[in-house]
Amino acid sequence: MKSHAKAVVIGGGVVGCSVLYHLAKSGWTDIMLIERSELTSGSSWHAAGGFHTLNGDPNVAKLQAYTVQLYKEIEEISGQSCSLHLTGGVMMADTPERMDFLRLAHAKGRYLGMDTELITPSEAKAMFPLMDETNFVGAMWDPVEGHLDPSGTTHAYAKAARKLGAEIVLRNRVVELTQEVDGTWNVVTEQGTVKAEHVVNCGGLWAREIGRMVGVELPVLAMEHMYLLTEPMPEVEEFNKSTGREMIGVLDFKGEIYTRQERNGILLGTYEKACKPWSPVSTPWDFGHELLQPDIDRIAPSLEIGFKHFPGIEKAGIKQIINGPFTFALDGNPLVGPVQGLTNFWCACAVMAGFSQGGGVGLALSNWMVHGDPGFDVWGMDVARFGEWATLRYTNAKVRENYSRRFSIRFPNEELPAARPAQTTPLYDTMIANNAVMGDSWGLETPLWFAPRGSEPKDVVSFHRSNDFGPIGEEVHATREKVGVTEIANFAKYEVSGPGAEDFLNRLMTNRMPKTGRIVLTPMLNEFGRLIGDFTIAKASPRGGEDRFMIWGSSAAQKYHMRWFEKHLPKDGSIRIHRFDQTLVGLSIAGPKSRDLLQKLVDVDISTKAFRFMDFREMAVGGAPCMVNRITYTGDLGYEIWMAPAYQRLVYKAIKEAGEEFGLVDFGMRALLSMRLEKNFPTWFRELRPIYGPFEGSMDRFIKLEKNDFIGREAAAKEQAEGPKLRRVSFIVDAADADVMGDEPIWAKVGGKDYGTVEKPHGYGAPRFDAGGKEVRGSNAAEGASAVRGIVDGNWRVVGWVTSGGYAHYVEKSMAQGYVPAALAENESAGLFEIEILGQRRPAHINVEPPFDPSGEKMRT
Repeated sequence: MKSHAKAVVIGGGVVGCSVLYHLAKSGWTDIMLIERSELTSGSSWHAAGGFHTLNGDPNVAKLQAYTVQLYKEIEEISGQSCSLHLTGGVMMADTPERMDFLRLAHAKGRYLGMDTELITPSEAKAMFPLMDETNFVGAMWDPVEGHLDPSGTTHAYAKAARKLGAEIVLRNRVVELTQEVDGTWNVVTEQGTVKAEHVVNCGGLWAREIGRMVGVELPVLAMEHMYLLTEPMPEVEEFNKSTGREMIGVLDFKGEIYTRQERNGILLGTYEKACKPWSPVSTPWDFGHELLQPDIDRIAPSLEIGFKHFPGIEKAGIKQIINGPFTFALDGNPLVGPVQGLTNFWCACAVMAGFSQGGGVGLALSNWMVHGDPGFDVWGMDVARFGEWATLRYTNAKVRENYSRRFSIRFPNEELPAARPAQTTPLYDTMIANNAVMGDSWGLETPLWFAPRGSEPKDVVSFHRSNDFGPIGEEVHATREKVGVTEIANFAKYEVSGPGAEDFLNRLMTNRMPKTGRIVLTPMLNEFGRLIGDFTIAKASPRGGEDRFMIWGSSAAQKYHMRWFEKHLPKDGSIRIHRFDQTLVGLSIAGPKSRDLLQKLVDVDISTKAFRFMDFREMAVGGAPCMVNRITYTGDLGYEIWMAPAYQRLVYKAIKEAGEEFGLVDFGMRALLSMRLEKNFPTWFRELRPIYGPFEGSMDRFIKLEKNDFIGREAAAKEQAEGPKLRRVSFIVDAADADVMGDEPIWAKVGGKDYGTVEKPHGYGAPRFDAGGKEVRGSNAAEGASAVRGIVDGNWRVVGWVTSGGYAHYVEKSMAQGYVPAALAENESAGLFEIEILGQRRPAHINVEPPFDPSGEKMRT
């Protein structure tokens, strides 16, 4: 074993071997993988080996598609077979709600270029005759599904990496990690110490223990997972013989099961409600090629439904039950990327779908390490997406919830209850008493909407407009016409101070920094000119002769942004960044009466001339020391009021009492998001993401190319000079009883013109056949006449995608934001666009100017 390496990958499962291969492929050959036992000694060896491309996050789905494409490549390089079976698969819906879910998934696939198809239960039965189709109302076919040999695939990655120059050291546990002052890591193993520039935690079942070596508690937990293998089945053998093909994979939402052919029998796995964590506190180092004791009673309810839905399997004998541990993060997606607060310590763990995602994870992480950027939008997998509130017990509760809901529908207005409340503000009990329906905002309880007195404060979950529709409308109208108050503690809050604070921020941000007492809005770009942040920045009065700036941003991106800030801090300690989190909380008042209300609570002049739009002041509000911004996300006259938690109840009480004469109402986050739609305001991680440039995001007025050489300036200047390929736009949609939720395809009547916005990520696919072996394509019997399979329909093409939207209650319009080719971005013609909502294509048209107060006069008054 050599004593020095540029990078050390810890863990020899499919993910570790994929990371090693991709680093070597990117040109890093001075790298090594260290495994405590043999390759595939954790979860990889006993995995069911299934793969698919569908994912709730389209950006993750792209990486899964890449993973499937990759297998042919690593087979050719390594000479090792992956035993790839590209059978295709179906998802079965037993209720109209689950069919709506499949319509959503099918629509998402359009702009990804995925070749899914909505089909009838009878068509599904023709490909998997063991089912009773009368239990279902429809299905979705995906040709890019199948299974492989987990061990062979892992070794194919490893052999390919070795051929490219990487080293693999087996039977050598890492026992300690320390870091030198120069940032070099000491990887202490049983066989000696390796000095490395980078360390990658691909520890799988032991990722938590590897993290603890560097003082990090990763939100990951292993769960027991069972699947069974049947004895050979005559029905399977007959199907193979008569068609010359293998049976497809099937996912049954109701039964919480998945099935596929395994040799001459069937593999059937479950994600049961009565799930069980494995080693919830620590993972024993001596666990290896072992299985856990089966517990068929625990999965009996799922099997009972499964046997009803697939009676052909019920008669089969069970040959073996596999029960092994797999690791999960809180939301089921991996933990990938650099860990905030550490230098060159990377994660690629909690990849429970390793054979669907392992290749994409390896590609993204290697890009990140070698080139400084993952090359994809990987927010859904970024290790920075969870905060300190994701403790061991919180993780245990949330992972159990996620596992038990693996095949459950997540409705757009559904808030999951496990581990809540985790964080609360001083107003939590007051909001509950006000009949608020609370939501989880990065671990913080936040009021979403207020149910009428006498009614239960609870969402009726649905893909359609629900019981919150009327109350939200009332909150919006009262705020727009009088005044409303809402809690805004769920923003990120930072203070940047020091003698060079202004220069530091000018280097990071695209806009000029404000003068003392003023506010600016500004994006932040990476080196490639892509949007990685969107902030409100105020310059406060100097303290101790040093510059001081207050910054507000997206709550969910706090660790993501702190990681970036820390990366660019000067080494001399002259700049200090303080992240407040919940040590600073806030309230916002908005509406035409908001100035009158606030004037009653302060002892300074806040008239239009004295306290202008985009002004910042430190002042007492209701007797409490506060910071006040004259700005709101509603796009109306309003103020953000920030205070220490000890003062929040005092300020809220003062606002409520003073607001009685003005008709003050409480409003929640959903009303706030409805009002921002009326102003065409974007949101972070929906409209503004690292895959878009600032001009694509229509952030032109905040990009000051002439101010200084800020990070990403050269790329931004090139984007402006060449013209953005895409543009963020706002639509008014002729919706029915359902509004857009995000990720819907945007169709345009553009004839045969190709705007180049839809790329097909799959290199190959499996056709669909009937029971007689005849290929079947394009029937779409379950889809109805309102939408047509594919991305082209006569003169109509899928040209873009929706990022977010909903109902704009004050202007009484269904609205959406999304990206379309720049050439179409200012075309407000009727009949040009349609947006697909739950399988129906609804007419839509671009509105360039916001429908509420297009001149912006109200917020400046």
